[in-house]
Amino acid sequence: MKNREIANLFEEIADILELRGENRFRINAYRRSAQAVSGISRDIEEMAAEGSIESIPGIGKDLREKIEEYLRSGEISLL
Repeated sequence: MKNREIANLFEEIADILELRGENRFRINAYRRSAQAVSGISRDIEEMAAEGSIESIPGIGKDLREKIEEYLRSGEISLL
C-alpha cells in the first residue's frame, strides 16, 4: 500500500512550505491530508482506480491530483 508513502510526502511538503513561510492554511491542509491518508484502511491505489480519492476527508482536487501524479510517476513535481 502506498498510503504511508503519500502521507510521508505530504508531511515533507508541509515542512518545506513551513520553512518557506508559506500560507499556514495550506501547510495545515497538507498535514491533515497526511493524517487522513495514513489513517484510511483502504489502499489508495484502489481508491484512485475507482475515482474515490476525494472521499477521503481533507482531500480535494489539488491533493487528489498530487496523489494521482505520484501513483502514475512515483514523484510529486512540487517536490
